Amino acid sequence: MARRQKFSESFRSIAGSSLVGLGLHILFGNLDRITEQVQHLLGGNAGEALGVLPSSVLAASHAAQAYALDHQGFLQGLLPIFWSFWPLFLVIAGTVLLRD
Repeated sequence: MARRQKFSESFRSIAGSSLVGLGLHILFGNLDRITEQVQHLLGGNAGEALGVLPSSVLAASHAAQAYALDHQGFLQGLLPIFWSFWPLFLVIAGTVLLRD
């Protein structure tokens, strides 16, 4: 019985470490691309960088309006956003396995 419990603990540890490692590897790869895009934006002219703030405010107001008027459509729009966070879900699942 103790042998089976030790196998289960070591399997959970290996699986958790693998999931955390894979998730972090993918996340850091994505962060590298994001930092390149931000550097490109900030490296451009000042007018281009200043246009980001009004665009962000406009996007936030559209999101609030969509949430207020069409809950179902808003939730369907959130699904692709959550799908882009799948490496983070790998890290969370691995952390849960490693928690004990």
